[in-house]
Amino acid sequence: MIKNILILDTGKEWGGGTNSLLALLKRIDRTNFKFTALFYDNYEMPGKSDIKTEIEKLGVDFILLKRRPLPSAVKILKELSRVSFFFSRKLRKLSVFRLEYFFRIKKDADDIEKLINKLEIALIYMNNQPSTNLEGIMAAHNAGIRSLLHSRIETDLNSFEVNTVNKWLTKMICVSEGVKDYFIRQGVEPSKCVVVHNGIDISTTPAISPDKIREEFGIKEDEVVIAAVGSLVKRKRFNDLIKAISYIRGQGSGVRGQIKTEETGGQVDMTRSQGSRGKGQGLGSKANKIKCIIVGEGPERDRLQKEIEKNNLNGVIILAGFKADAISYINAMDILVLPSEREGLPRVILEAMLMGKPVVASRIAGPAELVVDEQTGFLFKTGSIKELGSHISNLISSPALRKNMGEAGRKRVTENFSIGKYVDAVEKILAEVAG
Repeated sequence: MIKNILILDTGKEWGGGTNSLLALLKRIDRTNFKFTALFYDNYEMPGKSDIKTEIEKLGVDFILLKRRPLPSAVKILKELSRVSFFFSRKLRKLSVFRLEYFFRIKKDADDIEKLINKLEIALIYMNNQPSTNLEGIMAAHNAGIRSLLHSRIETDLNSFEVNTVNKWLTKMICVSEGVKDYFIRQGVEPSKCVVVHNGIDISTTPAISPDKIREEFGIKEDEVVIAAVGSLVKRKRFNDLIKAISYIRGQGSGVRGQIKTEETGGQVDMTRSQGSRGKGQGLGSKANKIKCIIVGEGPERDRLQKEIEKNNLNGVIILAGFKADAISYINAMDILVLPSEREGLPRVILEAMLMGKPVVASRIAGPAELVVDEQTGFLFKTGSIKELGSHISNLISSPALRKNMGEAGRKRVTENFSIGKYVDAVEKILAEVAG
């Protein structure tokens, strides 16, 4: 008997979770499942398409939920709560959550429950994390059906959210062991959680040649190019990458750079911070033969551009905007850097490894499960400009190191993170949860 499954996605913009969902729907066995997708926003795939178009191409019905706007009085109360509890982030978030719960989440849950009953849905599959999918969990419980949540990032939960997950959610897929452990530490029952790593199609080939992309940005043959890919939001910490490149270039010109770091709270002399192996020593003119291309769009764009200008890096660091074919741009570069403070299991790292590129990433949940430190790339303490700059310098200095790490990364991703393994694992869990 075919099971009707409702996909709930509460996202507002295209991201790695969107790509993973589409990859799943393209490959999953439809003989057992019939999918209907419920979205709050028909968000764009910039310059190319939108989520409704891409979902419907796969033969999946698409429904856009018309959400009730919050009353003006509630909006005012939310702002008053933020001001009143300025001294406590926890109380501020809890106060805002209560207003959201009574005036939005409960109402959305009622609307989703009606849709579940109308479409005779057997299972709701949520493509995000508990805080942003609470209404889906509640709707499934109220309708008497099972629920599966695919949590793609670690996030803080309040006590109500933890209790709701433990009492009403059937199962939660976590994209990494780090994400799973983070939720368990907050009180989520371990039996609720199962890890399925994201996967990538290992037969993927770039659509645009590296030469064409390097020509697009005026990259010279002897320049080493650093890539960073992702939404321009604070948690990605692309400003740390800008600072690191500024001081790497300062080393090449003999300027002794000083920077305040979160790691020490004091000043670090970057000209003396080259790491224990010393591979980054003596960059010399190579420090001025680098470019950095940041691919992505988001609310932090203006702030990042100001940081670039402040450090006199116009033409050295380029904000390239959103690119639908990000893997082609990664393939055209030499090094991938991901300085985030929070991730799930970043698809961009899988893409870089598949293209044979060394990766420098924060030592956090997700990246630390993909990057083998000193073998396929380097891991560094989040916010440490000193360590980030040292690792980038090491890779700039040694083409052989870049090549060896890139080859090791490609081998690792093809052996352990294929899209087939990902789809098979998710499909098995869907079948188990749907009964």
